[in-house]
Amino acid sequence: MNRRFVLLAAIVAGVLVALTVSNIRYSPWTNTVARTVDQRGPLADAERANIELFERVSPSVVQVAARSAAANPLAEDEGGGAGAASGTGFVWDNDGHVVTNNHVVQNGSEVAVRFASGEVAQAEIIGVAPNYDLAVLRIRGARKLPPPVALGSSSELKVGQSAFAIGNPFGLDQSLTSGIISALKRRLPTSSGREITNVIQTDTAINPGNSGGPLLDSAGRLIGVNTAIISPSGSSAGIGFAVPVDIVNRVVPELIKNGRVPTPGIGIIAASEAVSTRLGVEGVIIVRTAPGSPAERAGIRGVDFNSGALGDVIVQVDGKPVHRLSDLTDQIEQVGAGKSIRISLKRGSQTRDITIDIVDISRS
Repeated sequence: MNRRFVLLAAIVAGVLVALTVSNIRYSPWTNTVARTVDQRGPLADAERANIELFERVSPSVVQVAARSAAANPLAEDEGGGAGAASGTGFVWDNDGHVVTNNHVVQNGSEVAVRFASGEVAQAEIIGVAPNYDLAVLRIRGARKLPPPVALGSSSELKVGQSAFAIGNPFGLDQSLTSGIISALKRRLPTSSGREITNVIQTDTAINPGNSGGPLLDSAGRLIGVNTAIISPSGSSAGIGFAVPVDIVNRVVPELIKNGRVPTPGIGIIAASEAVSTRLGVEGVIIVRTAPGSPAERAGIRGVDFNSGALGDVIVQVDGKPVHRLSDLTDQIEQVGAGKSIRISLKRGSQTRDITIDIVDISRS
């Protein structure tokens, strides 16, 4: 009897619960209209700053598409391997010049740019600098040019300060990413075989399609041109590189004026900083000199590969200490081709000073 009573009570309770739930779900007083949107307070200062930066700078950032005359116009390859390449550029001045990476346009005979407004215009390549991975385009027939991107200075940068990139990663135009400056004075090899010095490293997300776009400081000023990433997968791994604006601001006017830019040098091949660190050497280790170069004519000696003995190590340039290759190349570039500098060489325990000519090594 007790069992029957318990079973009956359980069935009745289940029916009551089902009816209650059904009543709640289908009752006429259940809310069937959209919920009221909760009003939020003011945006945070950082959010407002990011929005203002993007709205001010993004109209001056363009998508760059280059292809060879024989390429399939439907092909797209950021590296240009399919005869077509897509990247980013930005308006440099009021005369219609656009700056981008050399590797974006190097295989292209036809170049077009797309503005943030959606307008497409043809462009011509007026100068390239493979040693700096930079190129300058001139826009033809645009209805109205956006304003140039404001310039900053890379000499003032500090590790840890904010950095922003606007570009077209994977063809997704007008994308904003942010991060910090992770390191300064990096060295980056280029397709020409030369290294760019003083390169900016950032964890700001840079992906294929961002190449040639601006790296900005929190004031929206140009501090670099995004050019490369290190990534096993080919996507952003938090290690991106940008050509510093101080180099850009020296190279671009030369490209606009002459279509090319001299590459000042003395004709040396230097060991990496890792090698110098392992050997406990402070300065620039000379591996070898280029045949016929000022360095060879001055008697600068490289490494003896038979014995493994070091030759000369550059420890000063024009009286300033040289700790790494960028210290040397910075001074050489500031002085410029056609002039001379004084360098201090250490060989064993002996140090000597010589005056050496700077030449345009891109003509070698």
